[in-house]
Amino acid sequence: MIDFFLQAVHNFRMKESGNLQHIVHTLAPVWDSRSRVLILGTMPSPKSRAYGFYYMHPQNRFWPVLAAVFDEKLLYTYGSNPEKACLERRELVLHHGLALWDVLASCDIHGADDASIRNPAPNNLLQIIRGSEIARIFTTGQTAYTLYTKMCEPVTHIRADCLPSTSPANRGRWPLEKLIEAYRILR
Repeated sequence: MIDFFLQAVHNFRMKESGNLQHIVHTLAPVWDSRSRVLILGTMPSPKSRAYGFYYMHPQNRFWPVLAAVFDEKLLYTYGSNPEKACLERRELVLHHGLALWDVLASCDIHGADDASIRNPAPNNLLQIIRGSEIARIFTTGQTAYTLYTKMCEPVTHIRADCLPSTSPANRGRWPLEKLIEAYRILR
């Protein structure tokens, strides 16, 4: 319990002291000309950037939720075979007419804490929208939704719907079963 408290104090001080990193988005969007639904996060987490693919933190529930929604089975884990895990998840997205990217092209951020974001710059979503059949846009969490609404919607002219975050920080409010039900709208 003391370790948890000390870590929380440390994290608070890091944020308050302005210890933010400037991060430039390096992951390519996942989409093809048949994509109909665009799912947008805020910015890849440090773990996702390390793996080179979206939602790769082992505790993030995005992939188990998507697999359940589309009645798919994920065979590979990040730990056992990261390359195959990334390819399998990419295929899942494309097979179901989805596209996956993030709202931001760059920002100053502390770790994966969306609440710490400063100096956000949006991605150019028009390249995906113009090259595909995107008719609906969903964000994975309130921060992505707020940033999309302010920075991207005036350009895309497509209203987004906000899905709950699949982050482990959201477990208390959104157990896995409720997340799966909320994400069924992607079908």
